[in-house]
Amino acid sequence: MASHQDFVDYVAEQLREAGTIRSRKMFGEYGLYCDNVFFAVICDDQFFVKATPQGETAFPDLPKAPPYEGARDYLWVEDVEDRERMTALTRITCEALKRTPKKTRRK
Repeated sequence: MASHQDFVDYVAEQLREAGTIRSRKMFGEYGLYCDNVFFAVICDDQFFVKATPQGETAFPDLPKAPPYEGARDYLWVEDVEDRERMTALTRITCEALKRTPKKTRRK
């Protein structure tokens, strides 16, 4: 089941204090960016944030699950009504991702 645009828009609105949020349609679902950092996906109208050690430490109670078959585990944010918590997790995750060295491609 594909996600609905109104759910994606709602999540983006909830995260507005974290930075500039934009969504991009990907394989029938959505990727989310905060200040040009890819940090989350929305699959089946569920919000998943990339797992980082910093995010897992700050929010140890969030379950981890793959957003789609074959994916790595992400932090699954079931309560998208909790704007403050979502904003904090987004900020922590994006800061961690900015500090992570980019992977180099093998030739």
